[in-house]
Amino acid sequence: MEEFRHSYSRLCKESGAEPQETVLQQLQGLPRGRLDLATQSLTVDTCRALGELLQKEALLTELILSDCMLSEEGATLLLQGLCANTVVRFLDLKGNNLRAAGAEALGKLLRQNKSIQSLTLEWNNMGAWEDAFATFCRALAGNGALRQLDLRNNQISHKGAEELALALTRNASLQQLDLRWNDIGLLGGRALVNCLPRNKTLWRLELAGNNVPGDILRAVEQAMDHNRDRQTTFRENQARTHVLSKEVQHLQEEKSKQFLDLMETIEKQRKEMARSSRASAIRVGQLQEALNERHSIINALKAKLQMAEAALALSEQKAQGLGELLATAEQEQRSLAQRQAKEHRLEQQEAAERESKLLRDLSAANEKTLLLRNQVDELERKVGSQQEQLFLARQELTNTAAELKTRAIQAEEHLELEKKRSRQNLEDLERLRAKEVEHLTRRLEESERAMQERVQRLEASRLSLEEELSRVKAAALSERGQAEEELIKAKNQVRLEEQQRLAHLEEKLRLLAQARDEAQSACLQQRQTVAEAQAQAGQLGLQVEGLRRRLQELQQELSNKDQEKVAEVTRVRVELQAELTAQEALREKVAALERQLKVIAGDHREALLDRESENASLREKLRLKEAEIARIREEEAQRASFLQNAVLAYVQGSPLRAMSPQK
Repeated sequence: MEEFRHSYSRLCKESGAEPQETVLQQLQGLPRGRLDLATQSLTVDTCRALGELLQKEALLTELILSDCMLSEEGATLLLQGLCANTVVRFLDLKGNNLRAAGAEALGKLLRQNKSIQSLTLEWNNMGAWEDAFATFCRALAGNGALRQLDLRNNQISHKGAEELALALTRNASLQQLDLRWNDIGLLGGRALVNCLPRNKTLWRLELAGNNVPGDILRAVEQAMDHNRDRQTTFRENQARTHVLSKEVQHLQEEKSKQFLDLMETIEKQRKEMARSSRASAIRVGQLQEALNERHSIINALKAKLQMAEAALALSEQKAQGLGELLATAEQEQRSLAQRQAKEHRLEQQEAAERESKLLRDLSAANEKTLLLRNQVDELERKVGSQQEQLFLARQELTNTAAELKTRAIQAEEHLELEKKRSRQNLEDLERLRAKEVEHLTRRLEESERAMQERVQRLEASRLSLEEELSRVKAAALSERGQAEEELIKAKNQVRLEEQQRLAHLEEKLRLLAQARDEAQSACLQQRQTVAEAQAQAGQLGLQVEGLRRRLQELQQELSNKDQEKVAEVTRVRVELQAELTAQEALREKVAALERQLKVIAGDHREALLDRESENASLREKLRLKEAEIARIREEEAQRASFLQNAVLAYVQGSPLRAMSPQK
């Protein structure tokens, strides 16, 4: 306040006037935010300085100027300064004898100022100037910030009351109006009563001391009770709306969290599918490499077969050469025997000498022939076994070549099917993810629209509640029915969503199971092919040992893939279990909301019953008070008549009355 005091002194000196000492003293010890200049006679210069200060002052919230004997010009200057003020909430102008100019300045203040909530105008004379008071009432009709207005002892006639009634039909913010000790009368009271059904915010109207009949006062009191009940109902509805909006916001946050979790799971599944597709691509590459290795092994076997055929041809040629040698040896032996017989016959003499030699030669020749025969037999057996082995090898080679060709074709077809199936699975998963995202966004939009419609319905119910107290109960019942229907709809929607989600998860689980079965069948086929390849590799011997190791690695990779599939199925089951637990939590929350709604409805019903009982007791008290007031009025009338009679008797019997004719 020290700064305010210095500013006041400076403005007074700039205008060529001295600041008032009383005002400076009052400004010295005032609390922060409150300016109290009550009972201080303010000059025009002081009012001008205060008006300029109030245009820029941002700390004062209360301004008390009661009984300051303001002139018309001073009041106008002060109120002009307040027109631009945005922080003053309470203004007291009691006992300042405001007239036409003051009423017009107050009307301008109410049109321009949007911060004053309480205005005290007690003990002024605004009602005596009908045109100025009508201007004030028109400004009051368009004001949306004023909550409390005190117009006691303002000489307001029935015409001023009619202007006030017109203002009250259009005003939607005034809650308390004090019109005691004016001259409203019967016509003004009727005008005020007729305007009250169209005003939904005024809940306190004082009309004592205005010569208003009791039935009009009772009607005003009933209308005020009606508006008070409406205000309490409105506040309760606002509290409920706030609670429901919080709950809706909480549900939206939970839905957004669930949506984010679902998007994370979808992203994880997409990454998992990408990883599985990469693994399948790697596996396809490995199978292609294995197939290429098998082709190279088949080519090597073909080369070995050609070499074996060439060796077989060489062995056949050797066998033919040995046969020819054997035939020549037999011919030589026969020729030698003949020659020996001839020589034996011719050379009998030399037989004895050469007998030993010939015998030795014969035995040697016999041994050689036996050896040659044995060698020929062995060669024949070898040739036969080699021919049989060659025949078996050719047959087996043809069989293996056909089997390998069929397996290669099957493997290629299986690879193509696997590629198509993986692509189809990826496309299906992408479509499912897009559908889920679109479905979730649609659900969010539908929930937002439903919430907006619900807010609009609540707003409509609030407006309907403001129409009449008798409709409030029916509207509350209808609203509760609507809330129950909406809750039932929400339950049905949640159930449908749960069923759809369960169906979707079951479909996904079925697809995964189908993929697992196909993978298992593929694994079984691969295992069979691997077993056959291992058998062929065992038959082929050490040359296909690398292929056996490769097949073992493929078996290990297939087992790892099976384990990954099992882990993925278990993860999907865990996610399904988590979804089920989340749905159970949602069901529990819906049940809690139902219980809370029932408790609120019961409390509202009990509050209505209590309010009705309180209204009945208040009416009974009001009737007793009215009877007591009537009795007091009768006693006062009797006392007044007694006093009047006594005064008349005193005046008639006094000696002054007897002496007055002589004068």
